[in-house]
Amino acid sequence: MTTSTPQTPLGTGYGPATTASEIVAGADLTGRTAIVTGGYSGLGVETVRALRTAGASVVVPVRNREKAAETLAGVDGVQLEPMDLQDPASVDAFADRFLGEDRPLHMLINSAGIMAVPLSRDARGYESQFATNHLGHFQLTLRLWPALLRAEGARVVAVSSWGHRESGIVWDDMHFERRPYDPMSAYGQSKTANNLFAVELDRRGRDHGVRAFSLHPGRILTPLVRYTDPEILRRMGMIDENGEPIVDPARNKKSPQQGAATSVWCATSPQLDGLGGVYCENSDIAPLVPDGDDPVALAEERVRTQQSHAFGVMPYSIDPHSATRLWDLSEKLTGISL
Repeated sequence: MTTSTPQTPLGTGYGPATTASEIVAGADLTGRTAIVTGGYSGLGVETVRALRTAGASVVVPVRNREKAAETLAGVDGVQLEPMDLQDPASVDAFADRFLGEDRPLHMLINSAGIMAVPLSRDARGYESQFATNHLGHFQLTLRLWPALLRAEGARVVAVSSWGHRESGIVWDDMHFERRPYDPMSAYGQSKTANNLFAVELDRRGRDHGVRAFSLHPGRILTPLVRYTDPEILRRMGMIDENGEPIVDPARNKKSPQQGAATSVWCATSPQLDGLGGVYCENSDIAPLVPDGDDPVALAEERVRTQQSHAFGVMPYSIDPHSATRLWDLSEKLTGISL
C-alpha cells in the first residue's frame, strides 16, 4: 500500500498540549476564506476563533441560527448560513449561495458530526452517522469544487477520530439493514469513511491545487458525547467523580482549544505545503498502526513509555483501493460527482 505522502510524522515541534491559537500565532490569513461545518459547537468554535484571529473570512453553516449566534457572540465577523448535512437540498442550497458570490474557498473544514446516536435514517434510508459524517460532507465538498479550484491552492480538512478503529467500511451492509445496529461501530465506519475520503480527494485534487487531510483531534468532552453514559466516560477517565472533564494532553485528553489545533494546523500550516492525503494527530502526521497489532494496546504502550503521544491510524482506513471504492459508491448514493 502506498500513499502520495508518507504516513510518517514530520517532527513539527508541536504536541498534544498545543492550542489552535498557538498554531496561528504570527500567521496572516487576510484575504483567505474558510467554511467550517460544526463551527458553532465544540471544537468548531475554537477553530473559527483561531481562523478569525488570524484574519480569515469564515462562513459557518448552521441548523440553528439562534444557537449559533449565541455561541459565536464573542467572535466578530462570522457569516452564518443555513444548512443541514442530512438534507441534500439544504446542502445544495448552501453551496449555490456560496458559489453565487464568486469567492475562492481556501479552506473547507468539515468538523460537524454526530457520535454513537440511536439508530435513525435520513429521508433516503441511509444510516444517520454515515449520512451526516460522510455523505453530507462528500456532497458539500463536491458541490463547492469550483470555489476550491478558484483558490488556486486549497485545503479540505476532514475531522475524523481515533474511533475509526471501531470499524472499517462494511461494504455489504453499510446502513445496518441486516446486521444488528451498534452505535460505536456505525460511528467508527463513518470516521473510516472520513479518512478514506481525504485519501481519494487528495489524489483527485492535487494536480488542481486541492489537498486533503483527515485527523484525530484528541479525546475531548464536547456536545458530541451527549449520548454516552456518564459511567462509561468515568471508566474511560474522561470525567472525574463530579462529572468534570479531565484534561491530560499527555494521554490525549484535551481541552477544546487543544483539540482544535490539529484542524487549524491541517488547514493553514506551511509545514504541509506540497503534502496531502494523510491522517494527522497532535499537529503532525500520525504514525501507522502496524497490521496485526492491537491498536488500543499499542496506543497505551506508546503513552506509557512516552514513545509517542499519538494513537496512530489503522491501515485499512487510508487504503487507496478502498478510498476509490468508497468514492465511487458515494457518488451513486448522493447522485453527485466531480
